[in-house]
Amino acid sequence: MKLRVLNICLAAFTVTITVTIVHSFHVPHISAKPCMHTTQTRAPGRPYLRLQTRASVQEEANTEGAEQAEERPEMVDCHDILADDSPDTCFRAGFVSIVGSPNVGKSTLMNRLVGERLSIVTSKAQTTRHRILGVVTGDNHQLVYTDTPGALNPSYKLQEGMMKFVKTAVADADVLLLVTDIFERDFPVQVLIDRLKRSKSPLVIAINKVDLLKGNGQGKPLSERALKEVGGSLDDVVARWREKFPDAKSILPISALQGIDTELLQEELVKQLPPSPNGEPLFPPDTLTDKPERFFASELIRERVFTSYGQEIPYSTEVIIETYRDEPDIVRINAKIVTIRDSQVGIIIGHRGEKLKKVGTEARKALEEMLGKKVFLSMRVKVDKNWRKNERSLKEFGYL
Repeated sequence: MKLRVLNICLAAFTVTITVTIVHSFHVPHISAKPCMHTTQTRAPGRPYLRLQTRASVQEEANTEGAEQAEERPEMVDCHDILADDSPDTCFRAGFVSIVGSPNVGKSTLMNRLVGERLSIVTSKAQTTRHRILGVVTGDNHQLVYTDTPGALNPSYKLQEGMMKFVKTAVADADVLLLVTDIFERDFPVQVLIDRLKRSKSPLVIAINKVDLLKGNGQGKPLSERALKEVGGSLDDVVARWREKFPDAKSILPISALQGIDTELLQEELVKQLPPSPNGEPLFPPDTLTDKPERFFASELIRERVFTSYGQEIPYSTEVIIETYRDEPDIVRINAKIVTIRDSQVGIIIGHRGEKLKKVGTEARKALEEMLGKKVFLSMRVKVDKNWRKNERSLKEFGYL
């Protein structure tokens, strides 16, 4: 490992401090594996994260043409099926927006439902900041999941931008999936409750973290402590949410972490999908997400920042990919960690750069697993005191 620390400016009035940690490793190719089961087909030798957009699929179609057409599964035209009074067999497709409070397990649930690790997950609230799509295509359906930031009452422009993602996801949804957990007594953001109740899209509620209860739906008695924390039995929890949302199509206790009843949840969501207007999926069948690899590189580094630092640093930082070069045998990435205080730079770097070196090493390994090839990662730290409140910075970072 080669460590280089460059351009450390310690003048009293310096507002920009640049530190670069360079990781250059020669490692064998990592044969990545999916973090959980997926129903989508993966070609042998490909990295587990299959990223495609409409443009990339069209490019492949120009070269593969007939071969790709032969592999494409036969789709059912809903108009033909509906004419035969058999709506359950038509091709259904739509956007399923996953919304809820911070830290109730929305991202863990989307990763479980999609069968790939698209959303970063930490124990800290507000880990998810962007709207992330995950696509699941079955024989007669396509679910386009949208993971959203945790709903909150915003305190600054960054949080306003995050809530805008949530509101847009609710407005665009064909099906709404509200995720709560067994401990949440009341939903804190009234504006989201109002939007959910006004929406004409079907609402499904998932009560997460039942694995933390002794009962967890298996008929065993709950401990007194669990009963006190939950406010009653699991049936009582379901009844409370039914009272709040009497028009919900279904309320299902689940565990996203353990996979308890998540398949049942997915089946319910498929039932609520609208028929596809032309009997076709919204995205090509092998699409997994609409985000580019550059975005996921930024997210994986930010995840390491969240898990490596305490207090306010995770909420004060942003990771920007300045350059991303995908070469035949290696991916070269230059990343910038932006923070709001000069005093935080020393904490991020650590003694003799050891802390940032550790973050970079962990991020590089995660990137190599995701991309399926060697990664050269360069990181630097910069102070931007107002980036969370500055409209120009937030636009640059993709929040506005």
